[in-house]
Amino acid sequence: MFTGIVQSMGRIVRLEPRGGDVRLHVDTAGLDLSDVQSGDSIAVSGVCLTAVTLATHGFAADVSNETLSLTTLGKHKAGDPVNLEKALRLADRLGGHLVSGHVDGVGKVVSVTPDSRSQRWTFEVPTQLARYIASKGSICIDGTSLTVNEVNGNRFGVNLIPHTVEHTTFYTRRAGDAVNIEVDVVARYVERLITGQEASRIDETFLKQHGFA
Repeated sequence: MFTGIVQSMGRIVRLEPRGGDVRLHVDTAGLDLSDVQSGDSIAVSGVCLTAVTLATHGFAADVSNETLSLTTLGKHKAGDPVNLEKALRLADRLGGHLVSGHVDGVGKVVSVTPDSRSQRWTFEVPTQLARYIASKGSICIDGTSLTVNEVNGNRFGVNLIPHTVEHTTFYTRRAGDAVNIEVDVVARYVERLITGQEASRIDETFLKQHGFA
């Protein structure tokens, strides 16, 4: 698990084809890896990856075709910046919200508008994800925990303060760019509970209609 609080910006060193998928090599810049071991999880622009090799200022992770096709990692190239966050420890502060690192889909930047010293960003997501996004709820974009301002169909808006823009890959983003989207896991569980309750009511009605209850 992660918090969506980006700890450092790194850069992709190279994407090495391996047997049909890819080994991703990342320069972690200022991220301290002294407490990271092989097999630990690191979020790369919101995608939970397992570090298979470690260096002083970098690591490598294997990325499956499934991950490449469902996230923006498959479109990255050497030199591209990425947001980095080490896995959450139980004693850590939860400054953002609970993030799994399992990207739900790819959205895109619609517009960026100045708002005093901040910026108002509008994003568009696939229709099947829009129902999980609520005003004043949480959303994770490229591994960054953000608060939703408003929702309009399959578009939603957020405010980014200067610190967030300067210390994440948002400073490189422009209208039309693709971004990784992870919806709030709480919304997923709520849907599951509601769906389960509806299914139970249908089963109970069926049994009563046929004299089994």
